Amino acid sequence: MSPSTAAPAFAYQPLWPFSGAADAAAWQASYRQGGHQPWHLDPALTAQSFAQGYLGYAGIDQITGRRTAGTEAWVGVGYRLPNGNPATAAVIHLAELGTGPDAPWEVVGTEDTTLTVTRPGYGTTVVSPVTVGGAITGVDESLRVQVREPRGPAGERGGVPAGGQQAPWAVTVGFTAPPGSVLTIAVSTGGHVADVERFAITGVRAGG
Repeated sequence: MSPSTAAPAFAYQPLWPFSGAADAAAWQASYRQGGHQPWHLDPALTAQSFAQGYLGYAGIDQITGRRTAGTEAWVGVGYRLPNGNPATAAVIHLAELGTGPDAPWEVVGTEDTTLTVTRPGYGTTVVSPVTVGGAITGVDESLRVQVREPRGPAGERGGVPAGGQQAPWAVTVGFTAPPGSVLTIAVSTGGHVADVERFAITGVRAGG
């Protein structure tokens, strides 16, 4: 491919549903031939599928907001409160992976406010056990941290008490994953009105 037509380097850690540019290009070829899995072209559907299907947050069944800017999108996902109003659990950040009008959307992170995960650093390489940490604003929170790789769960730690105003939290999580694999680290809290009321993610790679 000539420099004039080469796709620009992807600026983020690709988390889901594609492992990288080659994987996304393979889907594009399949879509152009038979229209397979058109939901990859919708950032809201991709975000909701990520939360429900990949992270396993079955109760996150609402799209609460959506904005796009060029090849990036931010989608609010959440649940309904007992009074029927929607509540946002997280704002998922997505980016188009590849080139062309049918470039699919890829989850690359979350835009966080009252629950954050800042350790380990985004895009870094980690080994087991990994220290995961961030900050939280809330009362009587119970954190669950999961480490996932493309094939499924790689490690988990639950029942971590937390709370306060931008209070730091940290926990050590053991995991098993092939070296070089992409890992999604997700922290969630809930139990007041829903199993998962807030969550945040970061993306890293497994070291050897």
